[in-house]
Amino acid sequence: MTINIPILLDRLCYRHPSMLVDAIIEHDAGRRLVAVKNVTVNEEFFQGHFPGAPLMPAVLMLESLSQVAAILLLQRQDAAPNARVYLRGVNDAKFRRQVVPGDRLRLEISLGRRRAALARAQAIAYVGDQIVAEAELLLGLIADRTEIDPTAIVNPRAQIGEGTTIGPYVTVGPRVRIGANCKIGASSVVDGWTEIGDETEMFPFSSIGLIPQDLKFRGEDTQLVIGRRNIFREFVTIHRGTRGGGGITRIGDRNLFMAYAHVAHDCQIGTETIFANGATLAGHVLVEDYATIGAFSGVHQFCRVGRHAFIGGYSVVTKDALPFAKTVGNRARIYGLNTIGLMRRGFPPDVISKLKRSFRYLLQSKLNTTGALQQIQRDRSLACAEVQYLLDFIRTSQRGVILRRATRRAEEVLADE
Repeated sequence: MTINIPILLDRLCYRHPSMLVDAIIEHDAGRRLVAVKNVTVNEEFFQGHFPGAPLMPAVLMLESLSQVAAILLLQRQDAAPNARVYLRGVNDAKFRRQVVPGDRLRLEISLGRRRAALARAQAIAYVGDQIVAEAELLLGLIADRTEIDPTAIVNPRAQIGEGTTIGPYVTVGPRVRIGANCKIGASSVVDGWTEIGDETEMFPFSSIGLIPQDLKFRGEDTQLVIGRRNIFREFVTIHRGTRGGGGITRIGDRNLFMAYAHVAHDCQIGTETIFANGATLAGHVLVEDYATIGAFSGVHQFCRVGRHAFIGGYSVVTKDALPFAKTVGNRARIYGLNTIGLMRRGFPPDVISKLKRSFRYLLQSKLNTTGALQQIQRDRSLACAEVQYLLDFIRTSQRGVILRRATRRAEEVLADE
């Protein structure tokens, strides 16, 4: 097996800025490794250990030796892919002289007895020909299904779940928590105080958790919380919240965001929604479960999109879009019940019938909105949870709801399309 040790060391140092190994000078695969560490006066640990009399702490000498041992273990031919090494114990440690700035540590590791998940190593550190430290290291090995491309920049403080794959040139910030079995596509950026649930997939060039496009934002600590099994296609942008909007942008489970979709600060998105290509939410928008936002549609800030709503392509939504309804067009109008969508979702025929009759009161009767709501409430034959939710949605609206019907000409155009 051919191993490019300089590249290996570069990759390890790239992922772990606290690497205490500068170069590998000898390597006998699976048996012995010799590395060096140049101890310079600008090492961070010298600032406090000790002012005026700098010494390399003994525990850091053990850390250097343990890192070299880990490299040797991970490069065995029988090593598990993506395994991790951790220090289980130190036996017979001896420290024979002080290590000070200007010393060049030579770190020699020889592997002893080992089993599948446990290995012993003899570790000796030299300065010149003099032994400065020696110990027997007891090392454990665990399989790790996490894969991080060597070109990715993953902050050491980021938390990456088991089985997650991070692709080439990805950037992950220090306050990011990514769940298990996620996939982060090439050149994506995940930053800020961001939590991402298990089995979420981000395609290349997505941008998740960056600061909002809000001039009132002053760098305050705000969050983005994303649930499980979401899909973010290419160039999707999701921004975290603002203090004035509650501080959290929240996305539920199993949502699909197609290419170039955008979710602005402080939006709240439910479960199993679909955002088609270029669909855009302004700040503070609420999108409830099972809603669909059509391609290149925009939703004005502070609007709501109700459950099972369908927003047609190229629509502009400036008021609350009714649940269960089709809303389409520039300064969007309502096109009645989303019957096909409800049937696909398994709604019972009697519930669809009750919703249709309720929409007739709202859209076709001579009653104003208040009168229509009262009439629906009084009609006991319409009683069901879905109709009650529709009534409550309208009554609680702050911006008003879209109840303007499409013209016959618009309906003909929509049918032709």
